[in-house]
Amino acid sequence: MADTDECRAALEQLSRNMAQADGNVRQAAALDRSLSCWLTDLDLTFSGLLHEGRIQELVHAPGAPTAKAAIRLAMTSDDLVALVGGRLNFASAWAGGRVRLEAGFRDLLRLRALL
Repeated sequence: MADTDECRAALEQLSRNMAQADGNVRQAAALDRSLSCWLTDLDLTFSGLLHEGRIQELVHAPGAPTAKAAIRLAMTSDDLVALVGGRLNFASAWAGGRVRLEAGFRDLLRLRALL
């Protein structure tokens, strides 16, 4: 099981990856939305803002998300680290139920470029 620091580092790496992306991926990441990532095995939620293609104002708190973010992810800490590290494919993890993604329909359509 990955620890809190490893998960924060993975989310910060994801933010850097999105900021360096180009084409459709950059457009998809350019949403201005609230974001939460609940790590089910740690019972810990990271929250922040997706703004200008980066995750900003990243904080964490114990438990499931208390506020409903526009884009909500849920997964284990190891799956987060594996996704960002390229060892786990998002689309197959999502289809297999290892990763949950909830967002509005329009956001899902834009985010599909990230999948």
